[in-house]
Amino acid sequence: MSATWYECKIKYRKLDDASGMLKVKTEPFLVDAISYTEAESRITEEMSVYLSDTEEIKITNIKVANYAEIHPFENSDRWFKSKVSLIAFDEESGKERKTNMYLLVQANDVKEAYDNTMSVMKDTMGEYSVPSISESPIMDVFPYFSGEEDDMERLEKFNTLKDSVPVDNTMDEELELSDVMSSEE
Repeated sequence: MSATWYECKIKYRKLDDASGMLKVKTEPFLVDAISYTEAESRITEEMSVYLSDTEEIKITNIKVANYAEIHPFENSDRWFKSKVSLIAFDEESGKERKTNMYLLVQANDVKEAYDNTMSVMKDTMGEYSVPSISESPIMDVFPYFSGEEDDMERLEKFNTLKDSVPVDNTMDEELELSDVMSSEE
């Protein structure tokens, strides 16, 4: 059975790294669930770990996300949405048909996201192309695991990959500015 992913937008108080103050933020998260009700329950449970007892979250939106697959990678801290076009030849009409699917791939930049997408797709038998990759606003991904032994191994592997993010998440503004300037050239 394939996973159904729900994008949950959460409004909560978060410590702002720049000012050191608590600020109200609305951020999207992804949960694997079988219904909207379960998605609401799971995101509330998952987010409670990050909040103190006095803090609350407000779920502002839940919608079904259109991701076919989710792929975490080591030492990556951002999520990218990769559009993959599967190309098939229709013998009746004699034309090529493209079917699009979206992958959520963890990476540090667009080039790495492309490389990770290609590594995920390397065993695909048919032809495909990757027409676009864009950074996703998704902050974190919470897959469902039943607690069975096989699932526990998958959970540990997923969390190891997901949590292998460098500790220092501050961005070098000059480096970021040079990236923006070089991409405009």
